[in-house]
Amino acid sequence: MDYPGRISPSSSRETRVGSNISGSDVPKLEEDQRFQLETGYAPSLSGEPLAARLRKSLATSSPWLYTKAARFLKYIRGPRPKVDLPDPIPFLGRTYNVRGKSITIALEPAILRVTRRLTAPWLFVILVAAYIISFAFFARAQWFLTPADAFVDCTSVYWLPDAGCGLDGNSCGPFTDSSFDFRCPAQCSSVVLQNPRVVGNTEVDFVPLIVGGGDSNRTYRGDSFICASAVQAGFISDSTGGCASLQLIGNFTNYLPTSAFRLSSIGFPSVFPLSFNFSQSNTLTHCTDLRNAALAFNILITCLLFLVLRPKAIVLYWCLVCIGFWHIALFSQPQATPPPLDVAFGAFLPTLFVCYAFWRLAFRFTLPVFANAPFEAMVWYLAPYWTGVLTNITMDQIPIDRLTAADIKQQPGGLTALIIIVLIVLAIAINQVRIIRKTGYLPYYLGWYVMGGLVTLVLALLPGLEFRLHHYIISMALIPGTGFPTRLSAIYQGFLLGMFLNGVAAYGFDSILQTAADLVRDGPTGSPLPSFFTNSTNYNAAVALANQTISWNVIPDSVISQGWQGFSLLVDDVERYSGVALNYSLAALEAGLPHFFRLAYVNGDTPGDFTMAATLWPNGTWVDPLPGPS
Repeated sequence: MDYPGRISPSSSRETRVGSNISGSDVPKLEEDQRFQLETGYAPSLSGEPLAARLRKSLATSSPWLYTKAARFLKYIRGPRPKVDLPDPIPFLGRTYNVRGKSITIALEPAILRVTRRLTAPWLFVILVAAYIISFAFFARAQWFLTPADAFVDCTSVYWLPDAGCGLDGNSCGPFTDSSFDFRCPAQCSSVVLQNPRVVGNTEVDFVPLIVGGGDSNRTYRGDSFICASAVQAGFISDSTGGCASLQLIGNFTNYLPTSAFRLSSIGFPSVFPLSFNFSQSNTLTHCTDLRNAALAFNILITCLLFLVLRPKAIVLYWCLVCIGFWHIALFSQPQATPPPLDVAFGAFLPTLFVCYAFWRLAFRFTLPVFANAPFEAMVWYLAPYWTGVLTNITMDQIPIDRLTAADIKQQPGGLTALIIIVLIVLAIAINQVRIIRKTGYLPYYLGWYVMGGLVTLVLALLPGLEFRLHHYIISMALIPGTGFPTRLSAIYQGFLLGMFLNGVAAYGFDSILQTAADLVRDGPTGSPLPSFFTNSTNYNAAVALANQTISWNVIPDSVISQGWQGFSLLVDDVERYSGVALNYSLAALEAGLPHFFRLAYVNGDTPGDFTMAATLWPNGTWVDPLPGPS
């Protein structure tokens, strides 16, 4: 098929033009014909276009460059007319010649023959109905036989970070004489802090926040992750979740670190007003997390779809879309515990629209060609598909949480991991470009991807917004380039579809443009930091703690102009003062313990970033805070 503006070298138009040219113009004609043969472009009859004039100018001024450019354009253009790639021949359904002997492997024909009677549409409809009912019972047993208020998620805590509990922690009461029966989901050990958290003078990051648990009663500080603490204490299983009972025990001093069940806690040598420990729950039932059983069930169903039921390709595709989305939304990575069904259904409809585009752009050109190779199709599609669906598990060890510069720089090994991923994606892209060029469609794909890249560049440069490359966006960008009848395209499609479903079912269609505050989460906001006047040189250790006062410097005018009006002081990670004073008495502090002080400016009732901790040791040694926010 020729595009408008292109002509065949043997067309009648070219013959008529050539018949009216004198012998002196033969070199010019040969040059035009050579360009037409190499690039497929021809001059207009109504006049010489600008492109032709530029071509002639380049050919005259730099013949070598002109020749190279023409060859490059011819290579990029690919064959003319365009061609279709041949369908792959099944590996397990062909004859091989080995040392003069013919060996026939007929597994695929055998599967087709044995399962032919099981591919009836009425049987498929019955089994779909049975699957939906079975899946509903799985979801009911997973979430709806335990009271909804008993569920906690992997990051649930009793005490909020920094000044989140208010002055003296009053917003997080009661501190004691209270118990709570709760149920935790599975796999909470892998849910970690994504921003540094300061406990005393220790900075914790990229691990579950667990403080204490090393004493005989397994006492944990109130801001510890409840589920991870219960796993470490041995009351629930990380692989299946479970139920336990939590008791609040108020003030506790000297939380001891410990390690158990592949989890390590940190210590805190001072006093904290809210603590808890665990006991077995006697009121809750149906506490086992069924996500692993549901995963095995859904994997079995998808294998049966490929091998036994073998519906039409489009029906098989929609089965993969629905099974993957609801497995993520209800089992492997729900957006809350228990999962909010209204939110899941809100994301499901736009997911179907996007997946229809995936079918039109890519899957309809690849999935049907494996109709006579069901075993091979199952291998090429399902292994990467479930890898993508379970991205939260399969990619858990990659030290990249979000594709933002701050996150990559913050996490150890993030930059190295990013470079490796980019190299792998680049190698895959180069190979896919080679495949696309063989069909003659490369200029078409390059045009759309260049246009998309320019739009992305414009969006990334919008003021006040940060461009966020979600993994569902990566799938949407790459799937159109996989619509070819090759085994590698099948592998790419399976993984990218699973990754897309993971993104939209677990997180929704988050915007690709977000403010800096959206990306910060609970990390430092970049607000100005106050400074202590008290330091290691002017602190008088000879004065008793009950008579000591620490102070800090006044607010600079440049900070006042930004709206910062007062101070918030954390003492041993609890907000003990908020106001405009420039000092704080240490009379209420317990002697013989280390104490930790962090200071922030306040705008209204909202504190900014806190400083790193200044430490006062029991022997009277004052250690100045490290630079930067905590």
